[in-house]
Amino acid sequence: MRNPSGSWRTPAIGAGIVLVVLVAIRALSPEQLDVPQAFNDFFTLTLSVLIESLPFVVLGVMLSILVQVWLPAGVIERFLPSQPFLRRACISLLGMFLPVCECGNVPLARGLIMRGFTVPESITFLIAAPILNPIVIVTTHAAFGWDSGILVWRILGGFLLANLIGWIYSRHPRPTSLLTPAFEEACRREEHTHGTRLGRSVEQFQTEARAVMPALIIGCSIAGAVQVLVPRSALVALGTNPVLSVAALMLLAVVISICSNVDAFFILSFGSTFLPGAIVAFLVLGPVVDVKLLALMRTTFTTRTLASITLIAVLFTGALGLVVNLVG
Repeated sequence: MRNPSGSWRTPAIGAGIVLVVLVAIRALSPEQLDVPQAFNDFFTLTLSVLIESLPFVVLGVMLSILVQVWLPAGVIERFLPSQPFLRRACISLLGMFLPVCECGNVPLARGLIMRGFTVPESITFLIAAPILNPIVIVTTHAAFGWDSGILVWRILGGFLLANLIGWIYSRHPRPTSLLTPAFEEACRREEHTHGTRLGRSVEQFQTEARAVMPALIIGCSIAGAVQVLVPRSALVALGTNPVLSVAALMLLAVVISICSNVDAFFILSFGSTFLPGAIVAFLVLGPVVDVKLLALMRTTFTTRTLASITLIAVLFTGALGLVVNLVG
C-alpha cells in the first residue's frame, strides 16, 4: 500500500539537499554570492540545528531497531509493573538507560509502539526520556550545579509532566486514534513482517529514515527561520519580571530548538538576566515541544494530539516556572 505521506517526503528531501548545497556554496565562495544577511543567518542556523540533531536521530533509529527487532519478546516487559500508573512511571525512567535526546526519542518511541507498548506508555517515554537521561542530568549539573535547585526542578518537572500527559491519554477511549493513519498502517504491516533479523533491520531503518528525515529537515528549517525573525533582545528585556521572564524563555525554548543534551550550556548565558523559574521552564519545555520536535512527532501523532500535548506542556511548565520563582 502506498504511504499517504509519501507525496511530501520527496520534495522535503530535495529541499534539504538544496539547502545543504547552498550553505556549502556560501561557505566556499561567499564573495561570489550577494545574499542578504538574514538569508545567511537562516542557512547557518538551519544547518547548525540539523547537524546537531542528525546523529541523535540516527542513534534513535538504531535503538528503535534494537528494541523492535533484536530484543526477545518480554525482555523489557517482564521488569515493568502490571499496575498502569506504576508501569508508566517506570517507563518514564527508561531514558536513564537509553540516553537519546528528544530527536532520537521519536523513532525510539515509534519502535516501542510497534513492539506492543500502548500509545500512552509511548508518549510517557517520549516526554520523559529527553530530560531524565544521564547525559542531560550530567550536563545540567555541569552548567548549574545545585544553584537555585534548577537541576532538581528540571528532573522533577520532566517526570511529573510525562506522567501527567501519560495519565491523561490513558483515559482516552481509543488511544490508537492519537496516531496518524500512515503510522497505524506501518504498525499493522510490522505485525505480519517475516524474514531474517538483519533483513528486517535494514527494512526498518529505511522505513524510519523515510518517515523521520523529511520532518527533521522541515523542522530545522522552521527553527532557523523563527530564530532569524524573533529578536533575542526583546526576550532579554523581559528577564527580571517573574511572570514575563517565564513566558519569554518558554517562547525561546520552542523557537531555538536546541538539543536537550546541550541546552543547559546554552541557557547558562541567560542565568544572570533571567530568574531561576524561567530557566527551569526553558529546560523542561524545550525537550517536549520545540518546533523541530513537533515536526518529527507529526510523523507519528495527529495534529490534534500534538496541539493538546503542547497545551498541557505549556500550562504545566508555566506553572512550574512561577512556583520556582515564588519559592526561590
